[in-house]
Amino acid sequence: MDHPLIDLINAKIRAAEKDGAFDDLPGSGKPLPRCDDPENAVLNRILKDNGAVPEIVSISQELRRLREELMDNSDRDERRRIIRDMAVLEARIELAQKGR
Repeated sequence: MDHPLIDLINAKIRAAEKDGAFDDLPGSGKPLPRCDDPENAVLNRILKDNGAVPEIVSISQELRRLREELMDNSDRDERRRIIRDMAVLEARIELAQKGR
């Protein structure tokens, strides 16, 4: 069964084509970009455009930041806290990799 508004949608598209709304669009006449995951292409583009990254990437970035903080810190209690936080992040990375 078609969507109840399909006729209206098609009429709007035909009117826009007639008015030249689709003429000279960016990328016109060029091949479409290669897509490795066509089923999730729109979702992946939305995530990328909004700066979203996979969990393992964000955890790795936080781990890198903590390593730098550890190198710059001489307070024993603070270093202990940083090492504990790093261990938690390393465990999360390991779990994420096993889940693949």
